[in-house]
Amino acid sequence: MSLEIKVPAVGESITEVILSKWIKTDGEHVEMDEVIAELESDKATFELTAESAGTLSTIAKEGDTLEIGAVVAKIDPSGEAKASAETSTAETAEPVKAEPAGEAKTVEIKVPAVGESITEVTLTRWIKTDGDTVEMDEVIAELESDKATFELPAEAAGVLTTVAKEGDTLEIGAVVATISSNGSAAPKVAAPTQEAAPKAAESGSKSGYADKTPSPAAAKILAEKGINPQAVSGTGVGGRITKDDANKATPSAQPKADSSQPAKTAAPVALSQNVAGDRSERREKMTSLRKTIAKRLVSVKNETAMLTTFNEVNMAPVMELRKKYKDQFKEKYGVGLGFMSFFTKAVTEALKDFPAVGARIEGDEIVYSNFADISIAVSAPKGLVVPIIRNADQLSLAGIEKEVINLALKARENKLSIDEMTGGNFTITNGGVFGSMMSTPIINAPQSAILGMHNIVERPVAENGQVVIRPMMYIALSYDHRIIDGRESVGFLVRVKQLLEDPARLLLGV
Repeated sequence: MSLEIKVPAVGESITEVILSKWIKTDGEHVEMDEVIAELESDKATFELTAESAGTLSTIAKEGDTLEIGAVVAKIDPSGEAKASAETSTAETAEPVKAEPAGEAKTVEIKVPAVGESITEVTLTRWIKTDGDTVEMDEVIAELESDKATFELPAEAAGVLTTVAKEGDTLEIGAVVATISSNGSAAPKVAAPTQEAAPKAAESGSKSGYADKTPSPAAAKILAEKGINPQAVSGTGVGGRITKDDANKATPSAQPKADSSQPAKTAAPVALSQNVAGDRSERREKMTSLRKTIAKRLVSVKNETAMLTTFNEVNMAPVMELRKKYKDQFKEKYGVGLGFMSFFTKAVTEALKDFPAVGARIEGDEIVYSNFADISIAVSAPKGLVVPIIRNADQLSLAGIEKEVINLALKARENKLSIDEMTGGNFTITNGGVFGSMMSTPIINAPQSAILGMHNIVERPVAENGQVVIRPMMYIALSYDHRIIDGRESVGFLVRVKQLLEDPARLLLGV
């Protein structure tokens, strides 16, 4: 019996992953716990291991987006393949004994769980109709949640009896249809299938019941490519456009769409004749990470009362301290002395005086933490990630620098784990490394505040009645006004400024 290898649960907020690479190939022998593939979520990349030894049969393809619990591959354990072959031979020789014709079985097809936050779906379309004969894993309907559209496959072969109607809203676990099968069904289906093959081929040139109709996945791909489905030939059942058809389709394959809408294409053509230079466009599919970042940022803007307060810091004391001790520091600890360790240490001290800045809202309660887990925004190849320095308040400047380097290296190599990015009660982001003079950073939910560092620029400032040139940095604190008042936000930022302009305070704790 084959063992199914499914996408494991990798975090509460993660509902789907991408199969980025097969390490083992189809038909290859694998050992127990051997890595067979790499999966990528919107937060991290992780390895998929074999749950038993045997021969691997791949199901998903590289680049496929899979929901949690979806079957990725199957493994035929050693010694069982022959037994299953012998069993199938015996069943073929004696079909009547294997399953009596009069013994019918009914399988209920229910709405599957498609994500922790999804409680109901809508039955948008029946692909198979009541009374149709369906095969195992054949798509029978399309379901739609508030996040995605997906296909419902048959869990057995037999005669379909529909229960729900198109347009019905169904809860997870609700019965959508039933499939009845018995021992006599197999030979009845086998003969006409062979005879129907040439008929299907003949009718392929005509319009099938689903001709030019894309599957949900195919429709999404065609929309991203800007291709009209009417210009694509479907190879699926009834002329249906499959995901593979959509992937192979090219924009040049839609002359019908252009000719059917001459009014819409006339203007761009005329414009391109009058404007010199290359005016081509390029489309790229959003990664899971980028889609999640987009959703979270919009959610934060809509669900929090976010404000930003600013101040400026004279960085001369910190820069002089670094210049004086950076060589000895690196020689002793093996890491450079950067600005991030000073800012992180200053933030942990300020959080002691203003605990609301490091708090978060959970329902009707405010949760205060007696520790400081500081999130550091890092620009990774696939997007912005925010790994966490645990117990930063208990670390020295050298300890913080080592953690920053370690997390940044993992982020750039896509090796951050879910645990390293889960939690945190305050975030620091440094736009100054890219030359930013001033910004209003967005809160990293469910946290309530974020500190933005910016570029250091020499500017004239007044000190003791004289104008002097100092290396100045603007700092910004964005905060959720629902739990942080203006007095606390300004006081927190002033405290950070005091600690940075007099670094001895960090050592003395005053």
